[in-house]
Amino acid sequence: MGKLRIKPNYRRRVLRLPDLDHCKLAVLNSLGSPASRRVYEYAIDQFIAWYCSEPRLAFNRIVVVRYRMHLESRDLAANTINQQLAAVRRLAHEAADSDFANAAWPGARFP
Repeated sequence: MGKLRIKPNYRRRVLRLPDLDHCKLAVLNSLGSPASRRVYEYAIDQFIAWYCSEPRLAFNRIVVVRYRMHLESRDLAANTINQQLAAVRRLAHEAADSDFANAAWPGARFP
């Protein structure tokens, strides 16, 4: 018997934070491959949907760790989790560069 697949709720994909939308576009524009853009866009949209569904959290390293725990709780493959986190890390670094995130982020390592 296969894994139970949960259909994503696409109504939640509307970005409520314009700063995250700006950072997302910056990340996507920095990628050369259309396939990479597609995968990163999906991963970032999934993260933003999760982030906006949680109580208002500061966008920092702890949030990325909590998102990783969320991905692990969904029983995803390790490669899938790493791929999703790579996109979130790029988003986090872009947010830090644009002063959206906390000042503690520049130079910080993400899980």
